[in-house]
Amino acid sequence: MPIKASELILNPDGSIYHLNLRPEHISDTIITVGDPDRVDSVTKHFDTIEFQTKKREFHTQTGTYKNKRITVISTGIGTDNIDIVFNELDALVNIDFDKREVKQDLTSLNIVRIGTSGSIQKEIPTDSFLISEYAAGFDSLLHFYESEHVQYPEISEALIQHLDWFKHKSRPYIVSCDQALYNKLSSSQTAQGFTATNVGFYGPQGRVLRLPVQDPKLNDKLASFNYQGKAITNLEMETAGIYGLAKLLGHKALSMNAIIANRVSGTFSEDPKAIVDDLILYTLNKLTD
Repeated sequence: MPIKASELILNPDGSIYHLNLRPEHISDTIITVGDPDRVDSVTKHFDTIEFQTKKREFHTQTGTYKNKRITVISTGIGTDNIDIVFNELDALVNIDFDKREVKQDLTSLNIVRIGTSGSIQKEIPTDSFLISEYAAGFDSLLHFYESEHVQYPEISEALIQHLDWFKHKSRPYIVSCDQALYNKLSSSQTAQGFTATNVGFYGPQGRVLRLPVQDPKLNDKLASFNYQGKAITNLEMETAGIYGLAKLLGHKALSMNAIIANRVSGTFSEDPKAIVDDLILYTLNKLTD
């Protein structure tokens, strides 16, 4: 049964609706960044750039680095955008746009996020690299899909009890990275992380400007959580959605974090651009090693 036009939306040029991409535009190795301007920060290191396009917050470039074809795409901020980007990237490789049917032979993409994050553990300082081995999603994205088989409900339940989780908030879900990508990109330069993916930057991450938060002790409780040696290390806004959708769609995903803030010490990187640039080069070289 062909997929309806209202479900798989294509532009007049045959490209996928939001990303404005056709299947030939992307590689099977993809780097995602939140900031559209950060795409150029990655591809400035490329040997060649064969394609680029922009639509809304989605900026894409495909080229080569050390003879490896790589696509870099910006997602914007938040797991709602991750839902768009990952479903449309998957459609580009696993749906026949002419027949509007899922292909018999499916393609698995390697997807690496390069982003910024704040540490909630004093021993993980600013200007360090952290790889998310696990992620806790405080959004509700994964609950809209049949996803229980990719979650860790026992960790979720322990986290809910530890946090005394407010009943009107979405139930946290726990997902993990692709272990092969983790092994490839980790080194003595990277810290092992259990990342909390928040639904906002201010209240959901415990920042108070003018609005009081529902649980002023949330970050302290997150920092003190430990499940069989796994402690929550950092806060950001995309990783859990990336891991969950990647697993559901059969792709491999990993989140690389440049730690630019330490919430325990109240410090912020003196040169966040430099640490992000260092992480970009580190990741590119690991991917092509």
